[in-house]
Amino acid sequence: MSNERIDRLEERLAWLQRHVTEQDKAMLEMAGQIDRLKAEIGRLRHRADTQPTTAEVNTTDERPPHY
Repeated sequence: MSNERIDRLEERLAWLQRHVTEQDKAMLEMAGQIDRLKAEIGRLRHRADTQPTTAEVNTTDERPPHY
């Protein structure tokens, strides 16, 4: 195998390694975004589950103050 062929293969290898590294970084960023979205959804679900519903708020026998 000639040195020229080896050089081309090494260049191709280097390019592939850079490309994979860039993809890895992108995948890590996307994984972080997924984790942040899951956490936000969890916070919103918890908040929705702990707040009284409109029906629960209106079940009192009291009249509004303006009556």
